[in-house]
Amino acid sequence: MQAWQVHQLGEPSQVMQLQDVERPVPGEGQVLLRVRAANINFPDVLMCRGHYQVRPPLPFTPGVEICGETEDGRRVLANPALPHGGFAEYAVADAAALLPAPDTLDDAEAAALHIGYQTGWFGLHRRARLEAGETLLVHAAAGGVGSAAVQLGKAAGATVIGVVGGADKVAVARELGCDVVIDRRTQDVIAAVKEATGGRGADVIYDPVGGEAYTQSTKVVAFEGRIVVVGFASGSIPSPALNHALVKNYAILGLHWGLYGTKNPKLIQHCHEQLTELAARGAIKPLVSERVPLGGGAAAVQRVGDGVTTGRVVVVPSLGNGAAA
Repeated sequence: MQAWQVHQLGEPSQVMQLQDVERPVPGEGQVLLRVRAANINFPDVLMCRGHYQVRPPLPFTPGVEICGETEDGRRVLANPALPHGGFAEYAVADAAALLPAPDTLDDAEAAALHIGYQTGWFGLHRRARLEAGETLLVHAAAGGVGSAAVQLGKAAGATVIGVVGGADKVAVARELGCDVVIDRRTQDVIAAVKEATGGRGADVIYDPVGGEAYTQSTKVVAFEGRIVVVGFASGSIPSPALNHALVKNYAILGLHWGLYGTKNPKLIQHCHEQLTELAARGAIKPLVSERVPLGGGAAAVQRVGDGVTTGRVVVVPSLGNGAAA
């Protein structure tokens, strides 16, 4: 089979190599899956660079989220067991963690439903307890993680403010359903949020960016607001001033979705049932901006790492190795 392999760490476009390799052999409790679609996540970029908390042994195949097909023909969502990741024709995954792919989504959309939407659901509902009528601020609202949070926030009855970078992303955020869109490149984010909320600020802030975005969050969070720290796509990890959280009476909530797999896996199943129901009634639908063939995988991962994509970029092996579809 063909698979992207990383033999040394660095930028994805430089270290990912498409090679002919043997199909992975499932271990105890694992199953072999034919990859129907593999969604690109920022952790794939970080793993190539050697900056992620999970460091699979070299060589490894990136790709942490797929829609796959079992030997008996079932479509499932899975997180491949590294080092045999999803940017390949076949991957392996833990049998107990497989989730049924929603019938209302195609392979690429289904592949993008899992990590980003689970993270959004846990962040907004489990951690921040978002309520209908509250204001939700989403940083990087046109990206893969942010777009999921926008849709989930709207589905929950919140007013959603999206922060993006660039006119093209403004259009995407509006299409996703943001009530207010702020272009951080041309607008003062703090002033714009205060204007949009009548000076009150946002009740819940969803931050997958860190750095300057986190600093802005602390200045626009409402009384008894909640800042959900999801990741650090900016590459800068903030050092929060806890006296500021005390004086303004807001909460800082960390979210590591992967921990639920070992700490409380039943919640992941419950969340998937909620997401499947939301997808069935059209309340959420992953925004797949690009479907690329397996041969375009390295370039696509690099684009995600460079922050120039919107929504989700998905590798679809059945497209062959030609141009993106």
